[in-house]
Amino acid sequence: MISNQEILNARILIVDDQQANVSLLEELLRDAGYTATTSTMDPYAVCELHRQHHYDLILLDLQMPGMDGFAVMEKLKSIESHRYLPVLVITAEPDHKHRALAFGAKDFVTKPFDFIEIRTRIHNMLEVRLLYQQLEDYNKRLEQKVQERTAELSASEARFRRLTELSSDWYWEQDENGYFTKISGPVLEMLGIRIGTVQGHARDHHGAEWIEAEREILEANLLARRPFLDFVYSRINADGSQQYLMVSGEPMFDDTGRYTGYRGIGKDVTNTLPLP
Repeated sequence: MISNQEILNARILIVDDQQANVSLLEELLRDAGYTATTSTMDPYAVCELHRQHHYDLILLDLQMPGMDGFAVMEKLKSIESHRYLPVLVITAEPDHKHRALAFGAKDFVTKPFDFIEIRTRIHNMLEVRLLYQQLEDYNKRLEQKVQERTAELSASEARFRRLTELSSDWYWEQDENGYFTKISGPVLEMLGIRIGTVQGHARDHHGAEWIEAEREILEANLLARRPFLDFVYSRINADGSQQYLMVSGEPMFDDTGRYTGYRGIGKDVTNTLPLP
């Protein structure tokens, strides 16, 4: 919510080529309690003033010599290209209101002034403008938090992968159908496993043959969606040597509780386990 004091402290610029109109509006705003009012009679100075001070509201006369209010609004769009254009136009020609709105003005008042009407329109426009800024600031903070959290997650994932690499030979993920979807480490060179292959083949393309009884135990764990730790199984390589592998894994579920596959780590322990 925007407090009344925040509205009264808003930055306001009066733009009119007639000193009498400027003085009248300054007095009106001062009597209403506004504390940050600036004025100029030079339409060419408006954009630079707004670029420097980022006014919350610009009271803009449409009919000025040299550069009218429509031209001023066109230039202001280059500063507020994707934002709220805080312009309330002042005109003695009611027929200009549709064109002014088309140029980006958010509201208008006509001369001679109805003091109650102009004070109400100014107050309402400032409330909307400040709410818009509040929302914009919130979105920026939210975006910053998302970026920070994403960076934290990326760093955490990198640390996890590094620890995985130090404690195991490979990391793997497979979908609910048993197809490998993510692999890190020398799995292709060691086991002939690659992304897109499916768990469960008795013989891989290197010619190695898995010990079927051990494979059945591993596959039973996967089918039952049970986590397993340091499960050791083996295979007979094409040269007749026996290779021992140790794997740990856990099932994965999405936010709705639906099973989405497995993930885990693996390690060649042939040289660290006693041979049978």
